[in-house]
Amino acid sequence: MILPIVAYGDPVLRKKTEEIARDYPDLDGLIENMFETMYNAYGVGLAAPQVGLPVRLFIIDASPFAEDEELSEEEQAELKDFRKVFINARILEEEGEEWAFNEGCLSIPNVREDVWRQDTIKIEYFDENFEKKTEEYDGLAARVIQHEYDHIEGVLFTDKLSGLKKRLLKSKLSNISKGKVKADYKMRFPEAKKGR
Repeated sequence: MILPIVAYGDPVLRKKTEEIARDYPDLDGLIENMFETMYNAYGVGLAAPQVGLPVRLFIIDASPFAEDEELSEEEQAELKDFRKVFINARILEEEGEEWAFNEGCLSIPNVREDVWRQDTIKIEYFDENFEKKTEEYDGLAARVIQHEYDHIEGVLFTDKLSGLKKRLLKSKLSNISKGKVKADYKMRFPEAKKGR
């Protein structure tokens, strides 16, 4: 089932999320719906707050990046089958050189900006079978994880921009929160801003 994606301005996107237990109600169904929602919106990652749930869960399918001809064959191979579920994730380390990449977000349609992030991360999480993992990632895989991880911490990529960039985006972001935006997928806009 395709879920509506929560738009910028909704308080759920700013909440620090709660851990979930193995017996979380219909977890498999939620994960399946999140993948369907993400694919429908042509995204490469989706976090539970983006579908209105303040829980520590995000999904990633970075395989579209595998077709990027600017990447090395090794990077393309790593991303080709990079489809993962992250439950109760904690980034343990972020290191390496910072590099910029043009990021966007399904909750902030039609806004893309260069964001600087460190190259390498070490992350601890549970997969969809609730098996605990500790893994290291670098490059684009690390970047997509960092972006989605920010969501479960109540952080948006726009928070990482300079003061000037934020001021330049202010009216665009305001319009998104008011529902004055066109997206090719189903969205949910903040109730308080609907002018009831």
